[in-house]
Amino acid sequence: MPSSIPVTTPEQNAFVIHSITAARMNAADLGLLTQASVVIEHGKIAWLGTSSALPEAYQGLPQINGEGKLLTPALTDCHTHLVWAGSRAGEFRQRLHGASYQEIAEAGGGILATVKATREASESELFAQSLPRAKALLGQGVAHIEIKSGYGLSLKDELKQLRVARRIGNELPLKVSTTLLAAHALPPEFKDNADGYIDLVCNEIIPAAAAENLVDAVDVFCENIGFSRAQSERVFQAASANGLPVKIHAEQLSDQDGTALMAEYHGLSADHLEYLSEKGIAAMAKSGAVAVLLPGAFYFLRETKLPPVQALRDAGVPIAIATDANPGSSPLLQLPLMMHMACAFFRLTPEEAWLGVTRNGARALGEHNQGQLAVGQRADIALWNLTSPEQICYEFGINPLAQLWIEGVAV
Repeated sequence: MPSSIPVTTPEQNAFVIHSITAARMNAADLGLLTQASVVIEHGKIAWLGTSSALPEAYQGLPQINGEGKLLTPALTDCHTHLVWAGSRAGEFRQRLHGASYQEIAEAGGGILATVKATREASESELFAQSLPRAKALLGQGVAHIEIKSGYGLSLKDELKQLRVARRIGNELPLKVSTTLLAAHALPPEFKDNADGYIDLVCNEIIPAAAAENLVDAVDVFCENIGFSRAQSERVFQAASANGLPVKIHAEQLSDQDGTALMAEYHGLSADHLEYLSEKGIAAMAKSGAVAVLLPGAFYFLRETKLPPVQALRDAGVPIAIATDANPGSSPLLQLPLMMHMACAFFRLTPEEAWLGVTRNGARALGEHNQGQLAVGQRADIALWNLTSPEQICYEFGINPLAQLWIEGVAV
């Protein structure tokens, strides 16, 4: 971290960063403003404009020279499964030696291997394994992450995952939003009884998580290898009854009409979306939900079906980008790399990739006071050793972060 950028403390609750290029994220062109200054007061953005127009009232504040670097909102990773135990690296090797997913699953691998390891881990062990993953994202300029459950698949173990996620948010300066994904897969004790497991999710797990204030949203894997549209709707009804917004894993492998269902319940986002239909796109456009694209899973699973990016653009649906960090299909913890992949695989523009990890990523988590450089927004901001926004999408392998502030405090 450059020595010319002093570290602020909570006591220094007002300061100016000057001589920056500010990417305000208020338009498709990112709202770039050169030779700019930003004023931070009490954890929020108090003023933003050209340095020459800095109001006299702020000119006596402590000054930080941005040295012409790029200032953006801090990043948001709006879709992760960050809390899990164990490793499935051995399965990666097996697949490359020719084993099929079905063969691996029949031998005790796949998602149920992660479920077994997560159930066996104590809460402290699960926290110790998961914390470094969150720290890795924090070190890349990520100030807000979503963490899903879904590897416990029982009342006790789903709540354990959510408690660990909350603890990560308390341990680190970043913000953590928790999502209950108990409807992720069938646990072995409910084999061939999906409706019985959905009963457990709706009648016990969702109410318990809500009662302990462990959950901010509810998700479901609506897919031909997951849960049906009707079962997913039951989960949404239970979430709504407990005052929780919904999200959906949808149209990743087939079109199950899950996105349109999510829109009916005014959900926050639909995620994956390779097989998204025109009906689903129209429903998202009408509801204002965010389309979350996950290029890491697309890459790791060697998918070939591209999400309908142009149709989403044409309909005005906001697009977000996330890591989908998980042990099976996206063991990746580099959000800037996802920006590169979104451009390379999905042909997003660099501007769309930036909006996807800032303004639109925040919207996918129901947040409207972060993700932009604007007066009144939380001062979650990142200064980059970049001269133009497209550089982070073009080149990877070097971390360009110069300084991160969360609520105006240097991290």
